[in-house]
Amino acid sequence: MYQTILFEVKDKIATITINRPDKMNALNAAVMSELDQAISHVYNNADIKAAVLTGAGSKAFVAGADISEFQGLSLEQGKQLAKKGQDIFFRIESCPKPFIAAVNGFALGGGCELAMSCHFRIASENAKFGQPEVNLGLIPGYGGTQRLTQLIGKGRAIELLITGNMIDADTAHRYGLVNHVLPQENLLNKAYEILGLINTKAPLAVAHCIRLANAAGSPEGFEAEIQAFGECFATEDMKEGSTAFLEKRKPVFRGN
Repeated sequence: MYQTILFEVKDKIATITINRPDKMNALNAAVMSELDQAISHVYNNADIKAAVLTGAGSKAFVAGADISEFQGLSLEQGKQLAKKGQDIFFRIESCPKPFIAAVNGFALGGGCELAMSCHFRIASENAKFGQPEVNLGLIPGYGGTQRLTQLIGKGRAIELLITGNMIDADTAHRYGLVNHVLPQENLLNKAYEILGLINTKAPLAVAHCIRLANAAGSPEGFEAEIQAFGECFATEDMKEGSTAFLEKRKPVFRGN
């Protein structure tokens, strides 16, 4: 089905692996197209409740975009390239099912942007993050200037963007870019552990939390929270959750 990624589903969790280890899992047109297809599969398959995004091998999550495809692009072609990348990454960020980036090495350029489009990130101890596009006379084009600023603050983001410097996993954790740092051999198991816990929660409530967190900082965010809070009261899951709490038992959520 796929040539540049691996797609597996187990225990209602999809694992999407960028599979170009000989190219440090660099994002080329084929990867982006297949990634878009995989995201659609997550959206449309009712048996999938969450997803992990990672890279093949032990060196790189995604070490950047495939620069060879940038040669000779015009202004308009450059804009089209950025628009396509942003559209795909917005689909990850907007997905009502949680996406975790399991960053297992270099996450640079488009790779860092891909990780930041996920709902949160965990990293192996050897992970490195950066937006080195200024070294090529470029800037991040897949949402990196915006998401990096949102995640770590304006001052730190501008420093990384205009120096092109990399930061290690511990610094990324201290900055708030990643939630957990752990040995590489434990990385995927930690992702599955977190998503396994999330998958015991009410799916509609999880989806609302994702959507509203994405709206944070906008004038509409608080009003959207009021609306979504009210909508929860019309769900069977809310009735089940409150009843189970009062009956001192675990709830059985059905996503309705």
